[in-house]
Amino acid sequence: MGAALTRSAQWTAAGHGARALETTPLNEAILKEIIVFVESSIYKHPQEANYVFVEPLEWKTNLDPSAFGSGYVVSETTVKSEEADKNGQPLLFLSVPQIKIRSFGQLSRVLYIAKNTKLKEAQACIEANRNPIAKILGLDYNMINEINEDSSVLTILDKITKDDDPESEIKMKIALLLKQLDLHLLNRSLKNISLEIRLNPGTVKNDIELLKRFSGKGEQTALESIEYTSDYEFSNGCRAPPWRQIQGEICYVLVKPHDAETLCITCSKEGVFLNGGKTDDEGEINYERKGEIYKDLVTLLREKSAIFSENMSQQEVRFNEEQQKEKDQPNEAPEEEAATLHKASTAFRRSALEKKQVSLGRSQMTKRLEPSLNWKTTVDARENKSSLRDTQEEKHGGRLEKSRPSTSPGRAQLIRKSAEKIEEIISESSSESEEDEEPPDHLQESNADLPSEYWQIQKLVKYLKGGNQTATAIALCSMKDFNLAQETCQLAIRDVGGLEVLINLLETDEVKCQIGSLKILKEISHNPQIRRHIVDLGGLPAMLNILDSPHKSLKCLAAETIANVAKFKRAWRAVRRHGGITKLVALLDWRQHSTEAARRSLYEARDGEVARCGALALWSCSKSYANKEAIRRAGGIPLLARLLKTSQESTLIPVVGTLQECASQENYRAAIKAEGIIENLVKNLSSGNEHLQECCAMAICQCAEDEETRDLVRLRGGLKPLASLLSNTDNKQRLAAVTGAIWKCSISKENVTKLREYKAIEALVGLLTDQPEEVLVNAVGALGECCREPEGRVTVRKRGGVQPLVDLLVSTNRALLVNVTKAVGACAVEPESMMIIDHLDGVRLLWSLLKNPHPDVKASAAWALCPCIQNAKDAGEMVRSFVGGLELVVNLLKSDNKEVLASVCAAITNIAKDQENLAVLTDHGVVPLLSKLANTTDDKLRRHLAEAISRCCTWGRNRVAFGKHRAVAPLVQYLKSNDTSVHRATAQALYQLSEDADNCITMHENGAVKGSSALSGVKSPCLCFSSFPLTHGLREQSDETGRGERGDTKIRRRRDRKSL
Repeated sequence: MGAALTRSAQWTAAGHGARALETTPLNEAILKEIIVFVESSIYKHPQEANYVFVEPLEWKTNLDPSAFGSGYVVSETTVKSEEADKNGQPLLFLSVPQIKIRSFGQLSRVLYIAKNTKLKEAQACIEANRNPIAKILGLDYNMINEINEDSSVLTILDKITKDDDPESEIKMKIALLLKQLDLHLLNRSLKNISLEIRLNPGTVKNDIELLKRFSGKGEQTALESIEYTSDYEFSNGCRAPPWRQIQGEICYVLVKPHDAETLCITCSKEGVFLNGGKTDDEGEINYERKGEIYKDLVTLLREKSAIFSENMSQQEVRFNEEQQKEKDQPNEAPEEEAATLHKASTAFRRSALEKKQVSLGRSQMTKRLEPSLNWKTTVDARENKSSLRDTQEEKHGGRLEKSRPSTSPGRAQLIRKSAEKIEEIISESSSESEEDEEPPDHLQESNADLPSEYWQIQKLVKYLKGGNQTATAIALCSMKDFNLAQETCQLAIRDVGGLEVLINLLETDEVKCQIGSLKILKEISHNPQIRRHIVDLGGLPAMLNILDSPHKSLKCLAAETIANVAKFKRAWRAVRRHGGITKLVALLDWRQHSTEAARRSLYEARDGEVARCGALALWSCSKSYANKEAIRRAGGIPLLARLLKTSQESTLIPVVGTLQECASQENYRAAIKAEGIIENLVKNLSSGNEHLQECCAMAICQCAEDEETRDLVRLRGGLKPLASLLSNTDNKQRLAAVTGAIWKCSISKENVTKLREYKAIEALVGLLTDQPEEVLVNAVGALGECCREPEGRVTVRKRGGVQPLVDLLVSTNRALLVNVTKAVGACAVEPESMMIIDHLDGVRLLWSLLKNPHPDVKASAAWALCPCIQNAKDAGEMVRSFVGGLELVVNLLKSDNKEVLASVCAAITNIAKDQENLAVLTDHGVVPLLSKLANTTDDKLRRHLAEAISRCCTWGRNRVAFGKHRAVAPLVQYLKSNDTSVHRATAQALYQLSEDADNCITMHENGAVKGSSALSGVKSPCLCFSSFPLTHGLREQSDETGRGERGDTKIRRRRDRKSL
């Protein structure tokens, strides 16, 4: 606390009066942290809270004596606390306006009494006591101000292990607590300082000179002109008058964009902003700020000029293309030009990237990565891990794939950053069948390369092993002060056997040691190798036993650590086998806890926090199918449904995340509907928390597999917030979840109508370019469903959506190809869209996808070809133009996949409308291949197979060939199907086959007349119309056959008479 107040707090300049804290956001943040520390000391550290200060903290207070109640002796102008030290001095004494306090407990009570004025009281206390540590602990402990090296902590530990004085022990504990607070305040200050904008004259000058190079009268230039208002430059690089330089202003520039009036801009150390411009009379500048402050010139101009933003983006693309050429031919481009382009691109890229990073950076879902001992090894290991995860996701049909720079080189840097950010959330959605393969250790270096932290942590671990209870507690606190997110520190604990000690401490009865151990394990368990070692050492059973503890804070830490560890198969299984699922589900039920007083006992947390941590652990464990069933059997769904009604967003996120994982099972989806969870999911879509919105959208996406759920989402008003979230494209994870939910909901026609009202189709079309693949998959899938309606197809065409859809046909992503072929096929139903598809060579691209190794891609492409062939102007010639295309289609009839077979039969039905194409199909052996499929029992395949046979019968002797290949008898059995569309197609096929007498005999023998007569009596007009020609043809052929037989009998009788 001393170092933070000295180095980070912002004090007024020394003058006639005493120095005071300035009113700044940083000082306010520091004061609030100190208040939280003091207020929590009374129940977090009760022993230390009762410690009597060496000297009292004294300041002028605004508190009135009447504000004090029980526990104090109150008069008109004085207040004394009933608590006193061993000499009888009260721990609190107020003599208006001076107040003296001698313990943290009394400090906490004063802040509680101050209520709304506690910030002013804390400020007055700090200003009056510039060296509070010396007053609290004495001058001997003033070294805490200078503790920056952990060697000092080791000295304290040595002293504690040798000194048995209880008072010294308490002082040391307080000293370490104050040191931790000091480090926390310094870190908080650094974060605030890092967010502040600071420009200097050199940076501003470079930016302006670079922008001048992209200025001019041409259409490709970013600006028309940019110039300083003053030609005189001072020695410090500034051009502003000296009296304005005092206020931090550097210079003023006049900028003329192509699409806006001339802008007069002030460049200052705090940032860049518009001023009042030049006055008409004297041409002087009105220095008053007229808008918000931007971080640099490029950011401001991007906001004010659309042409500037567009042209600078084009310059970025050109720069990346130049870089690519330089890699291939390094001697072609001059180095100076490349350097100029690089500076320009860096200048305007910064603003866009930072906006993206702010939306993508969620601390709950991303790992904290720190520089390791060997950068190259770390990067290689991360890349290996990334490639391994990609391979596993393809193998197991992963859910969301990592974004890849598949569109343009200019987006490479942004996509790499977003891919790193979403790596964690993607890996958490993998199934339990995925093996827990993790990268090997890569800290294989000589001792000379190890930093000092490595050895200091190992010394602390030795104190953990051999020290007394106090030394153990302090060693744990000291170890927590290290940057445990850094891999060096994590592996130092593991290498010296620290994990075994930390896990053993979990089995002790000392709550402080258990809490200290869990805090460290929670931090280091982000490392995959550490997670594996914790499971190998039996750490999970020890943590699960702590869940039975009466201390709520202890249970919270144990559940959070379990959430970090349970990221792979063996950990999921260990939690389940040791009864952990039941215990974690029990944490969700906060009704079982009695109502507590305002002041909780030692180490207790709120019931809501216990439930949050339990949900967090269940979220990690719910990646396993067996664990999902265990959660359901333990009664987790009603408890999760109850928690959804809370207003705490930190609790809602893991609760919704758990539901989203479990909703992949049909029985869970039924339970979710029964518990009325959909309404709460829809409600939280309107939350201000982007992570919560993402989780709710993902849960709706999973649940919307059922028609009833899709209707509930619409009836509860969920489609409108989903459509509105499409406008924010910065957060790619949330965008992927929202588009996924819209995709699944759009399966229902009623929902498509609503989405059209909310302009969702237009927004989806806008997402077809410059988006990661997981967004594209969902957006294209939603458009495919929307394009089933004529209005949807028209909207997509008018919004220019057909061309980007056709462009996506060259993708390599399997899920994306399935969806885009479906969308293109739906658009092809409209003749105008079909003309665009044909012009863009989309039919050829669809045909080439018939060679794709994945059956679902083949089937989707074949289905898409059907409307293309139906609506093409000269379909026959178009099909014949594809060399080897018809042979490829016929060969697909040898597939084992029924969906592929059905789609190919449908395509053959459309191709065979042209007689020349039908002749080619016949030559390639389409008849025997279709005949082999006749014995199928799949109604979908039956229908399209019958239609294909019906169409193929119109060429040559194909009717006879079908009879010879025994396709007629199985077709008659199709009439027994319950599907009317199968009946209709079968009636048409049998009618065509009945033109051959032998086929008629086969039909008679298999009961075709009886079956077709039965169809004629049904209520469907279309079916009756289809079956009538068949019945009539069979009877006519039967009569002709009968007449022929009677004629032959008469001739034989005449011959017999003549012979007699």
